[in-house]
Amino acid sequence: MKAIRTRYSGPTDTRGSRFTATDSDGNRVTISYDYSLNADANHEKAAYSLMRKMGWGNQLIGGGFGHDQYWVMVTVIGRDAIPAWQSYFEHTAA
Repeated sequence: MKAIRTRYSGPTDTRGSRFTATDSDGNRVTISYDYSLNADANHEKAAYSLMRKMGWGNQLIGGGFGHDQYWVMVTVIGRDAIPAWQSYFEHTAA
């Protein structure tokens, strides 16, 4: 089972606000803050972005602890659930 941690990083003199998703193997993706979304949705977007980068095809369940959020992958059995970021990935498919 894989778990993902997402973390918000505030702006610096050279970079804007961003979210980083990391797994226990050191795989990482960083996305810019999407101001059309709230903070929780940005955390979720970062987690799904790491999943997409790694080619993982499961669903995520997540929650916050302190300033971070943690996500675990679950397998959907039976009727497929629609991922929260399905439309995001449809528009960014290569």
